Amino acid sequence: MAKISGSKIIVECLLEQGVDTVFGYPGGAILNLYDELYKNQDKIRHILTSHEQGASHAADGYARASGKVGVCLATSGPGATNLVTGIASAYMDSIPMVAITCNVGNNLLGKDSFQEVDISGIVMPVTKYSFIVKDGNKLADTIRRAFKIAVTGRPGPVLIDITKDVTGESFEYEYKEPEKVSPKADISEEDILNAVSLIRGAKKPYILVGGGVILSNASEELRTFVSKTDAPVADTLMGKGTFDGSDPKYTGMVGMHGTKTSNLGITECDLLIVVGARFSDRVIGNAKKFARNAKILHIDVDAAEISKNIKAHYSLIGDARLILRKLNARLDPLHHDEWIAHIERLKDMYPIRTNKKGLTGEYIIETIDKKTEDDTVICTEVGQHQMWAAQFYKFTHPRTFITSGGLGTMGYGLGAAIGAKVAKPDKTVVNIAGDGCFRMNMNEIATATRYDIPVIQVVINNHVLGMVRQWQNLFYGKRYSQTILRDKVDFVKLAEAMGARAKKVTTKEEFDAAFDEALKSEITYVIDCEIDSDEKVFPMVSPGAAISDAFDEKDLKLNPVK
Repeated sequence: MAKISGSKIIVECLLEQGVDTVFGYPGGAILNLYDELYKNQDKIRHILTSHEQGASHAADGYARASGKVGVCLATSGPGATNLVTGIASAYMDSIPMVAITCNVGNNLLGKDSFQEVDISGIVMPVTKYSFIVKDGNKLADTIRRAFKIAVTGRPGPVLIDITKDVTGESFEYEYKEPEKVSPKADISEEDILNAVSLIRGAKKPYILVGGGVILSNASEELRTFVSKTDAPVADTLMGKGTFDGSDPKYTGMVGMHGTKTSNLGITECDLLIVVGARFSDRVIGNAKKFARNAKILHIDVDAAEISKNIKAHYSLIGDARLILRKLNARLDPLHHDEWIAHIERLKDMYPIRTNKKGLTGEYIIETIDKKTEDDTVICTEVGQHQMWAAQFYKFTHPRTFITSGGLGTMGYGLGAAIGAKVAKPDKTVVNIAGDGCFRMNMNEIATATRYDIPVIQVVINNHVLGMVRQWQNLFYGKRYSQTILRDKVDFVKLAEAMGARAKKVTTKEEFDAAFDEALKSEITYVIDCEIDSDEKVFPMVSPGAAISDAFDEKDLKLNPVK
């Protein structure tokens, strides 16, 4: 058994786990590890981001696009704390990630040393587990355990903090094959038969799918399940791409900015089958009125989610793919012709009404949809543009929509897009941002150009913080406190200064031409799209209201919000 440095143990353990790319930013406490990465640059590619937050989002985007564990690195103190937002984003959306930080030496811990911070304590509420390694003899097993935890059951981020002296001293190391993690669904035959009986007895079933279906790679099983149950399908924001958005049984997103069809259909159904979704407040609206006519069958890998927000009448706990396979094997094809016909009438009655004049958010998203292949990866920041992307882009494949759902992190998308493009270099990757979000981490354009990572950055620029302004307009008497962004920032010049190509557009024709050019570009391309400041996302559900009370602009004119 050979003795090697702690830094080399880290690298060897990453190679054991099949890691070929990491995202990070060096500093004093992590220098030993970076020296070892330099020696192994032919085995592990390191992407130096412009900011540690960008590294954490890139690792997250890499994980979502690839299905593998994303890895990010940072030094002690502010380097480590700059990862926290990205770690929390991954935690809220159950994304497998390992963050490795290095701290001051053992002899300096607890003495308020330069750039010392208890990062393992700070991230405890937003990780599946956090470690601090002060004994190099435990280093290899800790790293292996971290990767296992990140992918076991409900995935999520894990942080490993390692003292600097451990990275420099030598310890015994022996190669180990990664422990295989198999999905589980320890469900009895009786449980499955009870669920099948519940499904067979429903006259008006509805299926709601979330990100758990993507994480368990269960899209094929879901399609079979939908066909057998003959039920309409809605999705959460995180479930986009789980079920084909162009399928006739698909009714759109549910919740605050969901379609009226999905919101009304779920309110009217007698059985709601929820697969891999956690009943977020933005999905359910008023909990007392959500699916009030239905029995709830909740399928989820995490027992803690059952009846947490909405009472489940029946639950199946385990991996979604395994559970759906068991259900499919015992279900004969069902038929709900009247119910499906009713849902189709709702679709006809309640299309998403939008403004068709000039360059709009809807037009931009629909044009991107028309001009890109089905396997294009769409990333977003957070706000109105995110909702337009969810409403108007027809996602047909899993792992093609990458967005911060649970935490709602402005500044997330560009780093995530870089990570996704690194994971899927042959796919077109588009990041859709508002101008407020783009400002937050637009420095990552420099990362994309430094490494020749050609992402397309579309900025839907309304010169305001659009979603916050929408709320101020509807619920705060049009008092636009600190949401107007009409300053002298020129995104085109900024992008060009960082080595990208860029163009400002104000018309449909200009956007069409710029996006065509961007698709052919071999370097990062930024399109600054100027739209009206008061364009809104509809339908919308007022805070505290039932999702069945969703309103659009036409409803608003008849019954203004008070």
